[in-house]
Amino acid sequence: MRWDNLSAPPDEGVPERAAPAAPPLPLALPGAIARTFDTPGFAGMTFYEVRAKSIINRVPGASRVPFEWTINPYRGYSHACLYCYARHTHTYLDLDAGADFDRKVIVKVNAGELVRRELAAPGWRGAHVAMGTNVDCYQRAEGRYRLMPQIIEALRDFANPFSILTKGTLILRDLPLLRQAAEVTRVGVSFSVGFVDEALWRSVEPGTPSPRRRLDAVRALADAGFAVGVLMAPILPGFTDTDESIDATVAAIAAAGATSVTPLALHLRPGAREWYAGWLGREHPRLVPRYRELYGAGAYAPQAYQRELTARVRMAARRHGLHRAEAGENRRLPEPPPKAPPAEQLTLL
Repeated sequence: MRWDNLSAPPDEGVPERAAPAAPPLPLALPGAIARTFDTPGFAGMTFYEVRAKSIINRVPGASRVPFEWTINPYRGYSHACLYCYARHTHTYLDLDAGADFDRKVIVKVNAGELVRRELAAPGWRGAHVAMGTNVDCYQRAEGRYRLMPQIIEALRDFANPFSILTKGTLILRDLPLLRQAAEVTRVGVSFSVGFVDEALWRSVEPGTPSPRRRLDAVRALADAGFAVGVLMAPILPGFTDTDESIDATVAAIAAAGATSVTPLALHLRPGAREWYAGWLGREHPRLVPRYRELYGAGAYAPQAYQRELTARVRMAARRHGLHRAEAGENRRLPEPPPKAPPAEQLTLL
């Protein structure tokens, strides 16, 4: 079964001020330990602690991403980004891709020890490992569970190259470890900042640090010697694809000391598609026809629209002194990216 690599942890090492949660366990996690926390930041959330059987995962061959291996210590996403492409993965655990994805987070409490064990395996060849590619490893839960220091320490000790993509300013907590790792291996750090409009941020990314706080973290990492790339993603049709929004965002990214900006248009996979479409229909019904035009044939906007966005971001990057960037450049590996999957025939609203 798709969740066979998960099991319940022993009831020990409980984070401070944790209490067993009342909600019943998901059918797919019969032995998990469910907890809630009495702090305001975790109101309405449930954490399911499990002991994973594996942690370094191979990326499916059909994926568009330019890396082969990932580590994801969490499933579910308190950032609550309406558009998150990983929403559908929650349905594998008999949870829904909407509110459950935002409020029910699976925590692989043994992630650190697993990483160390798998890096030591005879068959492991020291391949690059990407983190933050499914859900953010520096979401709020990381402040409680502290899984990333153990993971980074293991990667450092084995001199294994890795990269982190995040919206979470909590990464600054681990800056000393990142600097230690960078002394012995390649360490890539990227932030996701799709726009700087604070009203829109509160609406579509309510659980994340503000764009300005993320850019402050970019500056802190750059000042520490890291070449920080910014994934300008997603660019939202009808909201942040105007020349004014693009220029303001690129200007702020350049001012923060980023070395590159990589634009990516919104894509709407199943799960995210329905959740985002519901919000769009309630809050911005005038844009529904535009989204039907762009996403009526599949999860991705038409290539012509994507190329035009990329060209406009490149022009803004040149104006503000940033390096030219192709999609994914700040995390590109030597291997060529896999072929794009066939178009999906889906409907919007």
